[in-house]
Amino acid sequence: MHRRVAIGLGLAEFPFATAAGYWRWVDLCEASGAVDSLWQTDRLVGRTPTLECLTAAAALAGRTRRLKFGMNVLSLAFRDPVLVAKQCATIDVLSEGRLLPAFGIGSPLAPEWGALHLDTRSRAAPTDEALEVIARLWREEKVDFHGRHFRLSGASIAPRPVQAELPMWIGGGSEAAIRRTARLGTGWLGGPETPAEAARILAAIRAAAAEAGRTIDEDHYGAGFAFHFGDPDAPAPRRAMEAYRARTGRDPLAHFAIGDAEAILARIGEYVAVGVSKFVLRPVGADEAEVLAQTRLLVERVLPLVAVRWPKPAA
Repeated sequence: MHRRVAIGLGLAEFPFATAAGYWRWVDLCEASGAVDSLWQTDRLVGRTPTLECLTAAAALAGRTRRLKFGMNVLSLAFRDPVLVAKQCATIDVLSEGRLLPAFGIGSPLAPEWGALHLDTRSRAAPTDEALEVIARLWREEKVDFHGRHFRLSGASIAPRPVQAELPMWIGGGSEAAIRRTARLGTGWLGGPETPAEAARILAAIRAAAAEAGRTIDEDHYGAGFAFHFGDPDAPAPRRAMEAYRARTGRDPLAHFAIGDAEAILARIGEYVAVGVSKFVLRPVGADEAEVLAQTRLLVERVLPLVAVRWPKPAA
């Protein structure tokens, strides 16, 4: 199968001094004609400036006309599923079908658990119920749901999403996340997984989906990593990698692609080789100027090479 390799850009934080700087970045991506989508990491509390992902998606719906956009990934443990279903449907309607919803259970390292006094051990069951509630509200006229955590009687939302089959991508690499993706998801979006880890997870999802009597499109597997054109010892990537190691305990060089265009293209190729075709790449920069410069280098030096190496299938 010829998969369509699509490169999106994501932000974990808000490295801009003003909203105008953020819109300059968005406009650069929109005007490029090559960036497929924009993604916002989900974060509700913390001292580091971060945009709320659904609000950002709504703003992007009004600012852009071509780009798709999503959340990488929204933690349902912190939100009411009926409200999320309504918000997503509204954004999809107003963007004329450009929303790419992606959901997860929430990282146990996230600050929300401690700040909100929530138990990380009770994440799975409410998330599974929430996913079912959201999916049914998107496609059914009236929903009755009687679960352990959520109960609905004759619930409906209108308007429903423009996309008749609004995607529901699932994040996470645990066994529970694999089963969740196989049972409820239309795609999988990786986070910290290396190409080798992604290969294992994709194989497990395919097997679990087959057991559940489902299939997931081979073109619906995604991954993400941070990138930086330049030297890993430069201030911005060094700080970013040190913070990543301290937060996760993982080797940052396995999650960051740093160097020239060929180095970043090679990392993309490692994921494509194991079955990934959708990407969320995060520019590493200390401030607005660096983020804009890094994004421009990706657009000018890497995306043309992606288009040549993995040409889009004929319509």
